[in-house]
Amino acid sequence: MNNNRKYQLNTEENRRFLKEMGEGILRFGKQFPAPGGSSYYLGDDGTPWKDRPRETWITSRMVHVYSIGYMLGHEECRALAQAGLKGLRGELHDEAHGGWYAGLTADGGILPTKQCYAHAFVILAATSALLAGIPGADELLQDACRVYDEKFWNEQEGLSSDTWDTDFTVLDDYRGLNANMHTVEAFLAVADAVSDEKYRVRAGRIIDHVLEWAGQNGWRLPEHFTKEWKANLECNREKPDDPFKPYGATPGHGIEWARLIVQWAVSTYAPGSEEIGKYLEAAKKLYRRAVSDAWNCDGAPGIVYTTDWNGKPVVHDRMHWTLAEAINTSSVLYRLCGDGEYAQDYASFMEYLDTVVLDHVNGSWFHQLNEKNELMGTVWPGKSDLYHAFQATLIPYNAQIGCSIAAAVKKNEIEQA
Repeated sequence: MNNNRKYQLNTEENRRFLKEMGEGILRFGKQFPAPGGSSYYLGDDGTPWKDRPRETWITSRMVHVYSIGYMLGHEECRALAQAGLKGLRGELHDEAHGGWYAGLTADGGILPTKQCYAHAFVILAATSALLAGIPGADELLQDACRVYDEKFWNEQEGLSSDTWDTDFTVLDDYRGLNANMHTVEAFLAVADAVSDEKYRVRAGRIIDHVLEWAGQNGWRLPEHFTKEWKANLECNREKPDDPFKPYGATPGHGIEWARLIVQWAVSTYAPGSEEIGKYLEAAKKLYRRAVSDAWNCDGAPGIVYTTDWNGKPVVHDRMHWTLAEAINTSSVLYRLCGDGEYAQDYASFMEYLDTVVLDHVNGSWFHQLNEKNELMGTVWPGKSDLYHAFQATLIPYNAQIGCSIAAAVKKNEIEQA
């Protein structure tokens, strides 16, 4: 295990490292708002790339991050959260058909389709902004939950559909776990923010499906499904590095699911209960399968983007978000069960972050590296996203494992330096 206390969980040095990094991430992203409030895509040094679309999911993540930043005591974050909320209530919202456009083109045109993925993030943004006291957040949350309940949630199946056309008239046959994963995150956030427990129950229904599919597939999660929810294991074989629908297993998602499963179980069942034990064991299997398959598996440090169904790497690129989720989940599992292997993993992930992925010159994290850990921009050019990296500065020290991160910050449950 690395003996540098900067990388070790539950040390003041590590807490300080994460706090300073989180503050740096907030500074890095402050140029995101377009005049109408939607989020510009940020370049390598945080400068907006104004020739790219301004997407709803990125805008929502910015509102989430800067709402939390404001609750942490950074007054300047309030105006940034307000700006993003203006975009979600304004130019990104479809006044004619309801819901949210996928985004806007650089010149203000509409990006087609209505995405479950984006709508889940609108809910997350609204809950965080509500907790932060941002005006308009309550109305946004009510609207977002209403649209989601009507258009995406399938009560009979206990799962969410994926994509409509822009007018909400034609539902695509594709079903996917990525949107359902962020739906679980959003539902848990709503339950924590406004005490509407039906959303926590729904999250559990999704999780039960996921664990069934994982158990049937060697704990490598199928990502893509038909409208009957039959796994399509060959989806996008010809385009394996797709940013949202890659071929094969996505270890980073296995890791992220593990954390969400633990959060849901701890928030649902009594401490030490048999039910928590069952879900914890499943989460540990998901996490260990993903880390065993993907971490340091090709002769260099890092977590590969995808593997085939036997665990062999397909896309060797390292995406920054996978490391963020590995940091989060290893810390949560250690906090819950005290097994030293998770603390060792955490220290290894921290060292890799500090020495390879954290951009000490321009700020934030490099979003995509190749198998030699050289900077790439084929899937994720620039640094569009703060959400994964910022949450990784807080989740390791969330004293309430069963509580969503924004609600935990509101309750002063984050153990910062």
